[in-house]
Amino acid sequence: MAFNIKLKGWHYAFLCYATWGTFPLYWYPLNHSAMPADQILAQRIVWSAVFAIFLLFVFKQGKAVLHAFRQPRILAVFFTSAFLIAVNWLVYLWALVNRHVLDASLGYFINPLFNVFLGWLVFKEKLNKAQLLALASATAGILWLAVPAGQIPWVALLLAGSFGFYALIRKLAPMEALAGLALETLLLSPFALAYLGFCAAQNTLVFSQLDGLQLAVLLGSGAATTIPLLWFAMGARQISMSLLGMLQYISPSLQFLCGFLLLGEELSTERLIGYVLVWIGVAIFLRAMRMKAEKT
Repeated sequence: MAFNIKLKGWHYAFLCYATWGTFPLYWYPLNHSAMPADQILAQRIVWSAVFAIFLLFVFKQGKAVLHAFRQPRILAVFFTSAFLIAVNWLVYLWALVNRHVLDASLGYFINPLFNVFLGWLVFKEKLNKAQLLALASATAGILWLAVPAGQIPWVALLLAGSFGFYALIRKLAPMEALAGLALETLLLSPFALAYLGFCAAQNTLVFSQLDGLQLAVLLGSGAATTIPLLWFAMGARQISMSLLGMLQYISPSLQFLCGFLLLGEELSTERLIGYVLVWIGVAIFLRAMRMKAEKT
């Protein structure tokens, strides 16, 4: 029975990370539209809120959201987390629309290492030798990209930083994944709708010009955002953190393959050296995580 539960948890986690890893392909039809990343973000927020509210009724989690609206402290925390996830989504969508999928994948390779750094900085968690070596290698890769390769990896740094701080803020006001996402998108929706209204008033709104597939991508963005998050929550409850930590690299690996093999993004030798240094840090991090799991 325990084996079946573990297999089920692994299954959900894999589905989540595989879906996130193939997001460049999901959003790809919008690359051929005139819709800018900021309007895609606003649409994603609105449709995510609609779908999340629907699921709140299905799973009967609406009370948690209503309770949060009566708690100023919780609202303040979720306003902050909503802002951070909006920044993360905007940078990611900009990267996809502007053919920077490889840089986006680098951000999510760095993110777990950035979380280790935040744990040391904020919670005074001690770093072992492997973690220090992993951080040093990843930092060397970032510095290489910024100096010899002549390109500061701002997309990767913003993605890793925004998501790292987002996870940190969410620790201050824990809430079920669905209820938390619903609250965040509800808080963001008035701003998203106001922005779309402003674009419409300025005759810059891109919507009626979209073809059927592009419209389907936008309308389905709520489900595409919410369902993987639920899979993540279901998987995280049933498998160990070490296994979950190893599986998370499925997502940036698939994003990298999508960008390099399917979308034809170029990777110069100079940039590749920086990526390899980051990957070495990731490999050290995963090796240390596996050894720790084997001891427990």
